Formats: sequence, structure tokens, C-alpha cells
Amino acid sequence: QLQASGGGLAQAGGSLTLSCTASVPPSAPSFSRYRMAWFRQAPGKEREFVVSITRSGGSTYHDSVKGRFTTSRDNAKNTVMMQMNDLKAEDTAVYYCAAGSTVISSAASYAGAYAYWGQGTQVTVSS
Repeated sequence: QLQASGGGLAQAGGSLTLSCTASVPPSAPSFSRYRMAWFRQAPGKEREFVVSITRSGGSTYHDSVKGRFTTSRDNAKNTVMMQMNDLKAEDTAVYYCAAGSTVISSAASYAGAYAYWGQGTQVTVSS
């Protein structure tokens, strides 16, 4: 189970930090075995890849957020975080965290590659 938090209202140019915490049952692979990702979905649009984070913390960003968003993971706390700076109106969306234990690099930007999803957290940026 994934729980996303940290969304809210920000002004353009402002910052927000999102967190995603995983509840991993004892029978499942440990959190460190999962590739994590953030996707977002704006009203009337398809879900869009934002960033993927490898087991060791390496990140691949969508071009639209490069240089503005930064991710990190703390495997001891089963948590990934995404620092969003220089927010723009077009960043307004519901943000979802996702996890997959069998995601290969070439598929990391595809929503279908991830088996587990959080409930989403709303980010609204006012211009």
C-alpha cells in the first residue's frame, strides 16, 4: 500500500514536497527491491510520467520537470520524496506514486509497468 502526501496549493515559482510511504507486508519483497515512480494527471488529460527512481536512488525525469524537481528515497523508512521547485501552472495535477518490483529501465516511464499505486495527492499551482 502506498500513501502519498504533501500536495496543496502553491504560487507559481513556489515549492512543494511530496512524500510517498509504502506499507510492505512481511511476505512481500522489501521496499528496496522496488523501482518507484511519480506520475501525474491533470483534468481531462492522460496520466503522465514525471520521474522514476531506481532501487539505488538513480532518477530519470520527464523533460518538463528536469532541473526543477528532485527525488530521493529512504529505503530504511520505505519512503520516496519529491521536491518540486519553481512550480508552474502546468504542474497542476493529481500526483500519484507507483511501485514495481519488475520494472525494467526501458519501461520505467510507462504506467502499466507499475503494479502498485497510491491514492494521489492534489497539487495546484496558481499563476
